[in-house]
Amino acid sequence: MTNTSGAASVTVPLLVAGPVVRRLTLERCVLWMVVTREPAGRFEVIRSRDQAVLLDTDLAEVAETVRIGTRAWVVLIDARFDEPQSDGEFIEYDWVVTENGHTQRLMQLTPALLYPNQSRPQLRLKKTLGEVLHGSCRKPHYDGDDALAQLDDRLADAFVNADAQRPDVLLMTGDQVYADDVAGPMLCAIHATSELLGLWPERWQGAEINDSETLQSSDFSYYCREALLPKTEENRALYKRFISGARKPIFTSVAAKNHLVGLSEVLAMYCLVWSDRLWPLIDRSSPASMSPDFQEQYDREAGIIAGFVADLPRVQRALAHLPCYMIFDDHDITDDWNLTRGWEAAAYGHPFSRRIIGNALVGYALCQAWGNDPDQLTSLIREQIKPVLEAKAQGYNPEQHERIIDQVLDWEHWHYQVPTHPPLIVLDTRTQRWRSESDPDRPSGLMDWEALTELQQQLIHQPSVLMVSAAPVFGVKLIEAMQRVFTFFGRALTVDAENWMAHPGAAHVMLNIFRHAKTPVHFGILSGDVHYSFVYDIRIRHSKSSPHIQQVTSSGLKNGFPTTLLHRFDRANALLYGRYSPLNAFTKRRGMSIDTRYPNADRNQSLVNGSSLGRVLIDEAGAIVQASIFDAKGNETLFRQPEQGGE
Repeated sequence: MTNTSGAASVTVPLLVAGPVVRRLTLERCVLWMVVTREPAGRFEVIRSRDQAVLLDTDLAEVAETVRIGTRAWVVLIDARFDEPQSDGEFIEYDWVVTENGHTQRLMQLTPALLYPNQSRPQLRLKKTLGEVLHGSCRKPHYDGDDALAQLDDRLADAFVNADAQRPDVLLMTGDQVYADDVAGPMLCAIHATSELLGLWPERWQGAEINDSETLQSSDFSYYCREALLPKTEENRALYKRFISGARKPIFTSVAAKNHLVGLSEVLAMYCLVWSDRLWPLIDRSSPASMSPDFQEQYDREAGIIAGFVADLPRVQRALAHLPCYMIFDDHDITDDWNLTRGWEAAAYGHPFSRRIIGNALVGYALCQAWGNDPDQLTSLIREQIKPVLEAKAQGYNPEQHERIIDQVLDWEHWHYQVPTHPPLIVLDTRTQRWRSESDPDRPSGLMDWEALTELQQQLIHQPSVLMVSAAPVFGVKLIEAMQRVFTFFGRALTVDAENWMAHPGAAHVMLNIFRHAKTPVHFGILSGDVHYSFVYDIRIRHSKSSPHIQQVTSSGLKNGFPTTLLHRFDRANALLYGRYSPLNAFTKRRGMSIDTRYPNADRNQSLVNGSSLGRVLIDEAGAIVQASIFDAKGNETLFRQPEQGGE
């Protein structure tokens, strides 16, 4: 069982997660980490080629902290240089800690963080991008290897082989964590982590089990949480014992048996999926409160989680050496998050579901969004979240907790831009929805008119752009057609009908952005979400000045699609929506010519299944010149250039 007795006396390492490199430009270096003592010491940045000191300062001068428990602080280091450095310059960073007269650096604190012959983690400052890695959908208990560990292999090769190409940036395009789909052993580890770090307890309204400590010890804590979650009117008899019920579907995940509820659970999960440092302190045997009926499932998941943990040192080391930008998708919060107007009315109208969603979003703000663009998140973190969480050291105030839930749910600045060449424009396709006015159960557009108008202004006069959209803008037509049929019969939630073409207004505006005379000539789109990978080249039909639009979809890092079903979809899509099919005339993108890049020149398939890490190479003009994926074993699949023509 989870060993919580005497957790405060267990010696936990100072650095339990991170450093993870976040925003990195020629002028600044931003790092994220979680520590178990109030951070102190010095922070250094050294230029590699001449060992010149770019920064040597007290950590407090460059770090913002948020206390999340009796023995836990989230730290964001924002180190700015006096002068911009050269494009391609190598720098090294270090944290120097002196305690009880004993001084330690990162190489002593976490030796496994460094590559051979390193004394400090090394970064390359890149404004002009040449190689970009990307991926989404990393579910720890998916029965497959973690392709994110391939990032470490690529960096290790670059450190020992001077001729090897080194990636410039990693883009994580959604579902970095699965708050709604958690394995029993992971939930057990989450509770142990919460105890080890003394993460703040919590109370809520709308459920008979109304606090985090009671939930953890209850019979419903493991594999039975769906009985506590707000459901549908039809399920009211089953769930009325626990909460008051809701008239619309809220938590639609079929795997919500261990859905995270409290903020402490969300924050503990982030510590466990990006670092291995707490895992050796955790007893992974099944908890006493778990029903014997789930023992077989627990044991099966425990074997998969053990493999996931074994790869974590490689993942942690890589994330300390390469800038990583992130954006949420639904599973970072909950399945089908904001899918329809009806879903939103039900979810935010119920105090328990509102709290669950809000807690996941607070965790996202602290552990993902903050590092993407610290300047943009400062007011939310410093003025809203930090005072409330740090006040919990003096006692829990449910009204204050509700206040930060209100703040994150109302926040409108999750999207961001990075000033690289080509510029990185990362879209928020979850909280700026274009809601259907005619039917509350019809899918919302992924972005509303105002957000799309702002996007168009960002794009005008740019010669090239690399845009991140969690869901592919151009999906598989057969799958989108099936989603359209289910939506017609009021079953959008059944098939996750979340695609850009599902909402007429959003589809029309996005397609018009591509048609705009001043849209970038080289327009790259990186996507994930769908649990398979594919590459399209798109041009505007009957246009002499069409931009070259390239969409590269890579999904998932540790997830996949049912193999037989995907193969059938692939074959049927090729037959029904081939180049000369009249069915293309009935799609919203009939004005687009779409060419498929075939994996390894195999024209018998266009969709690739299995865990993978995406890779794109970009030329000096900002165009994608090569797209490929690496599977979890390191095998590369190259998507070949298409022939002329198209759908």
